[in-house]
Amino acid sequence: MLYEKCRIQVCLFFLCLALLFGIPATASDSNRRYPQTEIPSFWKGSVQEIETAIHEVKRGTTKTIAHSPGGRAVYLVTYGTTIDLNRQANYNSAAAARDPSYYANKPENTPPIVFIVGTPHGQEIEGMVGLVNLLRVAETGSDWRGKAWPRLREYLDRCRALIVPLSNPDGRARCPYDSFVGIPVEEMTRIGQGTRKDGTLYGWPGAKQRHPMKGDVGFLGAYFNDNGVNLMHDDWFDPMAEETKALLRVAREEAPDYLLNLHSHGHAPAILSTAYVPWYCKEAENRFAERLMERYRQAGLPAGRLPTPHEDGKTYPPPSFNLTSALHHVCGGISLLFECPHGLKETKYPQVNHEQILDLELILFEELFVFAIENPRPSAHAIRNE
Repeated sequence: MLYEKCRIQVCLFFLCLALLFGIPATASDSNRRYPQTEIPSFWKGSVQEIETAIHEVKRGTTKTIAHSPGGRAVYLVTYGTTIDLNRQANYNSAAAARDPSYYANKPENTPPIVFIVGTPHGQEIEGMVGLVNLLRVAETGSDWRGKAWPRLREYLDRCRALIVPLSNPDGRARCPYDSFVGIPVEEMTRIGQGTRKDGTLYGWPGAKQRHPMKGDVGFLGAYFNDNGVNLMHDDWFDPMAEETKALLRVAREEAPDYLLNLHSHGHAPAILSTAYVPWYCKEAENRFAERLMERYRQAGLPAGRLPTPHEDGKTYPPPSFNLTSALHHVCGGISLLFECPHGLKETKYPQVNHEQILDLELILFEELFVFAIENPRPSAHAIRNE
């Protein structure tokens, strides 16, 4: 009894310190309303596990590119040599000059540059787990199950790979679950998009009606950083979040040919249409999605619908200009958004387990690197010789 009383007093003391000094909130098991399924050893997606994987990188290089409002580091891991872009203009100015090579004049036979952004929403853990295992493949040739991925390793090594394993560490730290396999969709929604003060769910797309997410907030969803910013819908001409600034800066400085923004949802895996990008991007997006979904079907995994290239803004309200769109416009790369299934409890959603989710993620990465090698963007030399 005395021990329990002391423990409660200590907890209250640290809670008061947090409230007084603004120490960032973190998740606790008490925020779970459902028991989570047993987590396999290869399923590494907590903030600490991600940081450990980053610090164990030896073949690549690592650096901190930002700190979140909660004081947590955002890391970039790179594989492959830095490429001299011979830059003399930003991308939009070069496009106005009718020659993107003024932005990125890459030498002939330059390897493709691929930029993968780990999930901006903190409850969408599947992409984080996928990227921790991708780092393992890059380092050893096998994932954390011990499964070898020789094709993935080969094609990754033929590219310059830029990997941000976790772009919203604040949101991930507030998520009390390590997996949503077998968890009801309502609970995932509560954790992801948060609640009002009366406990009602914001849900989707209701969570986007208030931004930053402040004021009528009961539980701040893992969608947001500790300042309530949803990185997918920042102010692009004056970003509110240091995390957003860092992602745009990496894209601007590196000029990636392909960019992949990782997300999760209840439904089958899918590549979503990116709004406000040129037609060549939309066509490449469709071709990549078709190839990826066929690969999933061959592997006996669920596969979603293909994005249909279409003109944006024919109906009102128009689609949003989100992070995936913004990343294209600072570098001209083909910017993709992938949605992975959570494996939710309801049978109307794909019933996938942890093994299958990891396969979905690693197959995605493998196909992206292969696609980047086989479908290079036009070089400056090709443009000038037309």
